[in-house]
Amino acid sequence: MQPSDTTVVVYITAPSTAEAERLARALVDERLAACVNRLPVQSIYRWQGQVEEAEEVLLIVKTVRARLDLLASRVRALHSYSVPEIIALPIVAGWPAYLGWVESETRSDG
Repeated sequence: MQPSDTTVVVYITAPSTAEAERLARALVDERLAACVNRLPVQSIYRWQGQVEEAEEVLLIVKTVRARLDLLASRVRALHSYSVPEIIALPIVAGWPAYLGWVESETRSDG
């Protein structure tokens, strides 16, 4: 395992499978993400003073720190929520070949 100071994981939730697919495809097609996993989740959250419960799709996005601002901007442009979840978490360590692959797949010069 190798420490990583460039790769991150980003969590994004989407309200439907169709929207999650559209977001994931755009992020990978535009090289803002190397890979996006989609998982169905049950979310409980407070929104506008009410406790809500919803079925959502969690996107787990692998990317690099240098692309975070562009990724967030693109998600905000495509997402139906007025306040979409976009949370970046550092990757403390990972298999060097995989981390290298994430970096190569998110290069803007493709």
